[in-house]
Amino acid sequence: MHVRPVSTELLVSELVDRLTGLLPGQRVRVAIDGPDAADPGGLAAALLTPLQARSWPALHISTAGFLRSASLRLEFGRTNPDSYYEGWFDEAGLRREVLDPAGPAGSGRIVTRLWDAARDRAAREPYQELPPDAVVIVSGPLLLGGGLPFDFTVHLALSLGALARRTEPAEQWTLPALARYADEVAPASFADVVVRLDDPRRPALVLGG
Repeated sequence: MHVRPVSTELLVSELVDRLTGLLPGQRVRVAIDGPDAADPGGLAAALLTPLQARSWPALHISTAGFLRSASLRLEFGRTNPDSYYEGWFDEAGLRREVLDPAGPAGSGRIVTRLWDAARDRAAREPYQELPPDAVVIVSGPLLLGGGLPFDFTVHLALSLGALARRTEPAEQWTLPALARYADEVAPASFADVVVRLDDPRRPALVLGG
């Protein structure tokens, strides 16, 4: 294993190169997997403009718009790590409304948000028609290991110490779930790209071999 430090700008550029060469002329489904402390949504958003500059339609979807209802998420309390790990996110809805339609045999009709967590009701987003060469980037924690059909996966890795330091106090209760994910799923062992982000100003690519 080799770790290569990169700037954020170079990281974005290298990911864009990989994505645009992956499935030419076809839709690409991308996971940016990482805890909130790693800001996976920030990296996903940073990819949009350079992809679009290369004439690749790109769309970012956050798993925050695919939560399960509060009655299911909070059945065992508001700060239950096992519930967060096992049943916080609506993976079936994400597959049905985004990943399957965006796949090679899919209709191309997706919704970008299924659930409004603030109001605890369906978001009622209109369907969008994806171009045949769209890049759909899904960001959020706990995305890998559940069999979701992604074409390319990026895992943002933090050491347990860095994760604890950079997780907001109100979200510290999620740390056991994130540690369990790292141990049971081990996303860093199979993601297409692994980025170490103990210091967000100094990302590093983890290269196998």
